[in-house]
Amino acid sequence: MTTMTDTSNAARFREFKMPDVGEGLTEAEILKWFVQPGDTVTDGQVVCEVETAKAAVELPIPFDGVVHELRFGEGTTVDVGQVIIAVDVAPGGGDVAAASAPASAPAPAAEPEDEAPKGRTPVLVGYGVAESSTKRRARKGTEAAPAAASVAIQGEMNGHGTSAVPAAPAVTAVSAVSGTRPLAKPPVRKLAKDLGIDLATVSPTGAGGVITREDVHAAATPAPVPAPAPVRAEVPAPTPAPAQAPAVVASTGARETRIPVKGVRKAIAQAMVGSAFTAPHVTEFVTVDVTRTMKLVAELKEDKEMAGVRVNPLLIIAKALLVAIKRHPEVNAAWDEANQEIVQKHYVNLGIAAATPRGLIVPNIKDAHEQTLPQLAASLGELVSTAREGRTSPAAMAGGTVTITNVGVFGVDTGTPILNPGESAILAVGAIKLQPWVHKGKVKPRQVTTLALSFDHRLVDGELGSKVLADVAAILEQPKRLITWA
Repeated sequence: MTTMTDTSNAARFREFKMPDVGEGLTEAEILKWFVQPGDTVTDGQVVCEVETAKAAVELPIPFDGVVHELRFGEGTTVDVGQVIIAVDVAPGGGDVAAASAPASAPAPAAEPEDEAPKGRTPVLVGYGVAESSTKRRARKGTEAAPAAASVAIQGEMNGHGTSAVPAAPAVTAVSAVSGTRPLAKPPVRKLAKDLGIDLATVSPTGAGGVITREDVHAAATPAPVPAPAPVRAEVPAPTPAPAQAPAVVASTGARETRIPVKGVRKAIAQAMVGSAFTAPHVTEFVTVDVTRTMKLVAELKEDKEMAGVRVNPLLIIAKALLVAIKRHPEVNAAWDEANQEIVQKHYVNLGIAAATPRGLIVPNIKDAHEQTLPQLAASLGELVSTAREGRTSPAAMAGGTVTITNVGVFGVDTGTPILNPGESAILAVGAIKLQPWVHKGKVKPRQVTTLALSFDHRLVDGELGSKVLADVAAILEQPKRLITWA
């Protein structure tokens, strides 16, 4: 009888774990709590803002209740899968002292913590919104909080690699009986198909019930089924919520300052080292007269078809690169180390390196090759605006194929950019300056810039890289080629 009372009391408390808010990210820093113990929360309400190696993201809670405990303070880095908040989902129904157990304690057998609640579909953040018998529309999650600071199209290059998420405690596979589609990423689905494994029969161990590669391999070689976790007979009292720790700041001594490497800056360092020492970089340069391009930019600003969108030299440069890729599609590729294959891509997700208050990010325009000039201008404007406000999502920074980095905004002539991991090429654009130039046999003042193209020599040989760079330069020198070559 006592056991039943304790279990019922324990069921009052729900724990919300740090989800994988990106693609395989393993940790996130809690930037700010929007709730405190005793506050009432509702399904879909944002409870905190976290920063990953890719972006700042707001986390909504997937159930109603009263906040019982915050497990970590602001400024704390938390691993994916750790409990960050406990919520009393039945306030007034019993002794509040009987709180949920710490994250290390086993979950009740009646409702495993890592299993999606009934009526929910696991998503990147929590489990989404519960279904309603009245078929009401589900609440929508709020957008990420804006960061009040400026943004510039950046001159460095940053890559955002992915890393494997540590396996969570095993949960029961429910796909075979529920009829729902098992949760797995495309590479995992391909692996299962190659091994002849039905994903509906695989027990997921990834966060949010996602099937991992290890799960598929385990299913291919069956292992003894572990005994179920015992029902928790007694629930320990809660520990006081930790004091809100300040974010880690730089420590300054008499002669030097030490700045902790974390978040986006840590990801930049890791990705750049990985890219520089994995892909054999080659960089080629060309200096070009862009006077006609600057005249075209001025004319487009007055064109009614371009009303409401921002027109600048970067727009024409982006379009020129897309045309060059169309003429030489072999440059748009990736190196598959695992399978020792070159993957040629028939789409262009055009990355634009941008400097933000949280560090360098590289969001990309999906299927940029299909966009008209006005559409491309609108996409560039939205990309920069979103980055400026700190609302760039991890999905917007994934899947890039080639990148442009504009060092010219800093007055720099050019540079030797490092490839975004997984991409084949990156184009650096220098400052556009009035310089003496031989034009029609005479030295005249002309608008001139220098372009630099870095490429992966495993994918792109010198001839191909030179042709792509020469095409971009030719279009910027004679913009009418946008029509004749497109």
